[in-house]
Amino acid sequence: MSAKKKSGEVDRFQLTEVIPATRDFITLDAERCTGCGDCVVVCPMELWRLREGKAALARDYRKKCTECGSCFIACEAGAIDFTYPPGGTGVVYKYS
Repeated sequence: MSAKKKSGEVDRFQLTEVIPATRDFITLDAERCTGCGDCVVVCPMELWRLREGKAALARDYRKKCTECGSCFIACEAGAIDFTYPPGGTGVVYKYS
């Protein structure tokens, strides 16, 4: 299976395989979220959106997250907490 799309862009979802974690490894404290949108901009897998002025994480993020931690690093308000998923779960890179 090719990781290239017809337009020549790389299909990010074809580059990785994810064994979904059995528990959440990213949490959002909506009270601390300022709605700045930095998590939306920085996430390479486009798992964050702004809804009603607050960040929202895709419900299926455990299947798509590449565990880069960019959202956690970018969140100056400290609203996002990130830990790696439990051993035996998480991202597997197909082309390394």
